[in-house]
Amino acid sequence: MDVKDVEALLTGAEETDTLEFKAAVSWDRNLFVKDILALANVIDGGRIVVGVEDGTFSRQGLTAQQQSSFHNDTMRDAIAPFADPRVLFRSEVVEDAQGLRYVIIDVSPFEDIPVICHRDGADVRAGVIYFRSRTRRPASAPISSSSEMRDLVERAAVLSTMRLNRIGFVPRSQTEPDYDAQLGGL
Repeated sequence: MDVKDVEALLTGAEETDTLEFKAAVSWDRNLFVKDILALANVIDGGRIVVGVEDGTFSRQGLTAQQQSSFHNDTMRDAIAPFADPRVLFRSEVVEDAQGLRYVIIDVSPFEDIPVICHRDGADVRAGVIYFRSRTRRPASAPISSSSEMRDLVERAAVLSTMRLNRIGFVPRSQTEPDYDAQLGGL
C-alpha cells in the first residue's frame, strides 16, 4: 500500500463494517481478537488501522517500538487458539503523507464456514460468532439478529457451493415431475 492508498483510506474515513480504527498501541491479542474474528465473518473481510484514535479519527501514528510488536507469525499464533476454523490475516506498516506510520491488519473473509470463537478470552466467549453489522453502528459484537445470522448462513452456503463446483461436484438439474401423468388423468 503506497502513500496515496493510505491517504485515501484515512482522509475523512469513519468506521464501517469493514474498517476498524485502533489508537496507537502495541500488539496485544486481547485488544484485537474480537475485531479479527468479526472481520473474518464479513463478506469481504476488512481492515484494522492501528494508530488512528477511535471515535475522533485523529491521526496519531505509531512509535518504532509499537510498530515492531506487530509480527505476522506471532499475531497468527496468538489468534489461532480463538478461531475455529482458522482466520487468515496479515499486517503491514504503512506511512501517510505527513510521515506518520500505521499498522494495517488486513483480515480475509472466512473460506468455507463462519469463524466461531473457540475459547474464552478477556473480551470474547467460546461458542460465539462475532460479526460487524452493515445495518447497525459499526462494532465487533456477537451476532444479535436473525437477519445477520441469515446473511452469514447464506454466504456460507454460496461459498460451499462454489467450493464443491471447483472440485467437480455439480448439482444435477432435475426435471419437474409430471403430476398429471402420475395421477393418471384424474
